[in-house]
Amino acid sequence: MRPMSERPPGSYGFDAPRLLAFPVLLMIAGVVQTVLTGSLWPLLGVAAIGACCALGFYASRQGKFVVWARLLDGLGLDGDEEVLDLGCGRGALLISAALRVPKGRAVGVDLWRTGDQSGNDPEATLRNAAAAGVADVVSVETANVTALPFPDESFDLVVSNIALHNLKAAADRDKAVTEAVRVLRPGGRLLLADLSHTHQYEQRARELGLQDVSRRGLGWRQWWSGPWLPTRLVSARKP
Repeated sequence: MRPMSERPPGSYGFDAPRLLAFPVLLMIAGVVQTVLTGSLWPLLGVAAIGACCALGFYASRQGKFVVWARLLDGLGLDGDEEVLDLGCGRGALLISAALRVPKGRAVGVDLWRTGDQSGNDPEATLRNAAAAGVADVVSVETANVTALPFPDESFDLVVSNIALHNLKAAADRDKAVTEAVRVLRPGGRLLLADLSHTHQYEQRARELGLQDVSRRGLGWRQWWSGPWLPTRLVSARKP
């Protein structure tokens, strides 16, 4: 098998780049206020905001790679599985999975919106796959996760990292989980990580008859600014 890596080679951008602008503006305003008033209190606010930004930056650039490397390694994959990544972006999770299935395939689907990730583009994903040495394993599709363009029971593993919350309607999120289960083979596993709505994913997985359904936090490495915005994982197995 190809060598494992917590962060595969490539350029993966930043998650939710537009959200970075607001705390940066607050930090600048705090520094300006300190200069104008001579008070140190605005600097304390700058330090707090900076710490939150640092956690979010780490989660985006390193933490998610560490967390998912451990999750994937814990699955005991044989290396010939077929994996689907919902909302793959520039391939952070997709390529991590591909490295672990050198005799299988790893397919990513996305709508390629740059608001979700900086420089989000299918060609960027394929360049990252080539840089990681898994171009022969990886493919991408432009598709909505509520209507996946794959036959029933096409994949052994379906994963997603901080993507499904972008579906604003609860009915659409239910459709996405339903579609994920539809394309899973019997015995296949589902791993959905997100910032919100994970109770809904868990409930829908149970309604669809999945087994070993669980929901848990992924720890500080995927805190997006602090413990008030953690990433939680819903995992399950198709009978």
